[in-house]
Amino acid sequence: MTRVNILAVILTACLASPTSAQQAATGEDNWTEFGRYNMQRYNPNETILNVNNVANLQVKWSQAIHATSPSPAVVNGVVYTAGSDGPNSNVLFALNASTGALLWRALLSGEAPVQSSPAVADGAVYVGGTDREFYAVNAGAGSLLWKYTGDSTFIYSYPAVANGAVYVESYYGTLYALNASTGALLWTYAGGGRNYCNPAVVNGVTYFAAAKTVYALNASTGVVLWSFPTPYTVWSTPAVADGTVYITTYGGAAYALNAKTGVEKWRHAGIHGSFNFMPAVANGVVYTLIGFDDQPTLYALDAKTGAELWVFVSGDIQGSPTVANGVVYIGAGSSMFALDAATGAQLWTSPYTMGSSSPAVTHGTLYFGSDGVFYAFALPSEEKEK
Repeated sequence: MTRVNILAVILTACLASPTSAQQAATGEDNWTEFGRYNMQRYNPNETILNVNNVANLQVKWSQAIHATSPSPAVVNGVVYTAGSDGPNSNVLFALNASTGALLWRALLSGEAPVQSSPAVADGAVYVGGTDREFYAVNAGAGSLLWKYTGDSTFIYSYPAVANGAVYVESYYGTLYALNASTGALLWTYAGGGRNYCNPAVVNGVTYFAAAKTVYALNASTGVVLWSFPTPYTVWSTPAVADGTVYITTYGGAAYALNAKTGVEKWRHAGIHGSFNFMPAVANGVVYTLIGFDDQPTLYALDAKTGAELWVFVSGDIQGSPTVANGVVYIGAGSSMFALDAATGAQLWTSPYTMGSSSPAVTHGTLYFGSDGVFYAFALPSEEKEK
């Protein structure tokens, strides 16, 4: 499996769904970063797509760009994703979320394609580039705000933004906290080891994994609050929900840890091997991917006990799950799947080859990049009006 295909993660929140007017006013239906703002890859405010109509999804628009970001950000009517458009292989794109029209493109330095998913906050887009670079770009114009040069390795990490700081991890396990406005370094923590993980920031605590250890750090100071060692390398970004941290390891186990103490609550031993795809957490269920290329398996586990609820097996799953309004979306090399979140039953599959893709779902639209094309899928107009 290539480095591009070994990228991803998951997350959840139990919030009451506001009205459409409230969503428009507060932006709560935005998909602001890889784990969404609640760090669980879960949109609790989606009301249009559901188990009864998702089978009717069709292409709303497409854009001929090769999106190398595992997951897009969708904020205030704009889709942000990184990738290439032919001669240029390190580009950040802004697309009109309704039409797919190109709003702007920002050429980033470095020869290899961006492998980081963008995060959007306070008018800025944050994305890890290649050749050690991390960027902040104006969300409206695409102009560079600032750039930070990290250690001697690529930045594959998907950034997390919270309380005026942006957090990003390098390939060799150094976690950076940067001032979100200026790019000034606030603190670093060297976890060490080879990593494809990404930080999650919840309630003033930064959770991340480096090598065979999961860490909880004070988000303001970088002081270690606790650490949890595992027998195998952790390639999963932590998902945080209801006082629990969920991760998976290369040894094929899913763990639930107390978010305050790091004490193990439960573990589930799945198929040996794990990708760094983030678990999604929604409505008391953890959706997590475990397995090698020949049998990657999506598990639905009881969030409190780890008990297995259902499994979905596909030979080429290559993305983090996304949960919205009772539907789980999971990318594979051959297609995008929509599953019933309660049973695992397959409800829909896209007709296109996806590659490594983790979708965003918001305002009744499914957004994801494939091999050479970025898609928006939605219901026919007559279906939306029902």
